[in-house]
Amino acid sequence: MPTPMPMPLLKLMPKIKALPDVPRWAAVAAHAVPLVVLPSGLWRLALVAGLPVTQDAGDGPMGLGESVYVVSLSVVSELLALLTLGLVRSWGEVFPRRLPFLGGRRVNPAAATGAALAGVAALCALAAWGVYAAYAGLGPGVPASPAQDALLVACYAPLAAWPPLLAAVAVAYYRRRTRGGGQGRGRGHGRHGRGRDQYGAGRPDASSCV
Repeated sequence: MPTPMPMPLLKLMPKIKALPDVPRWAAVAAHAVPLVVLPSGLWRLALVAGLPVTQDAGDGPMGLGESVYVVSLSVVSELLALLTLGLVRSWGEVFPRRLPFLGGRRVNPAAATGAALAGVAALCALAAWGVYAAYAGLGPGVPASPAQDALLVACYAPLAAWPPLLAAVAVAYYRRRTRGGGQGRGRGHGRHGRGRDQYGAGRPDASSCV
């Protein structure tokens, strides 16, 4: 019989914010997605800042247009990763009321799942192209020392976990939303026995929209 975890260790574990009927593994996976995307974004920001992540860093700062592109790529990637949290929080089931036109409306589970799986397909296609381009020698290489190469791999390798994590969370989201007559149990029909009005008749909980 496993030994119970000491209470001090339980208190040190971070509290993961999710709806009550979301499986623990799905909540952890959803929160892991922004974390696996973050290192590559930080590497690109370091490149723009002129830090010695490549041997080209000593040649001067990047041009304005290229810098804007690289920074925008990092920001957009992280924002897309953060959208995964909607699959385990209330704003992925009912649009927040502050949104124009859509505020307060129920999110269609099939549409949300389809968008997530389309993102998975796009990520897999980009990864396949990146691997092919690397082996085929397409595009300019990144001159780097062995240490810089190791840093690049360490920052970009976690991205391999993005597609499977997103796919798993999306499937769990769809199954949770469509069981029980298609109404979705995320509104409060969870295993904790809370009623449908847990979030105010479909209104998202303000604390879970963060």
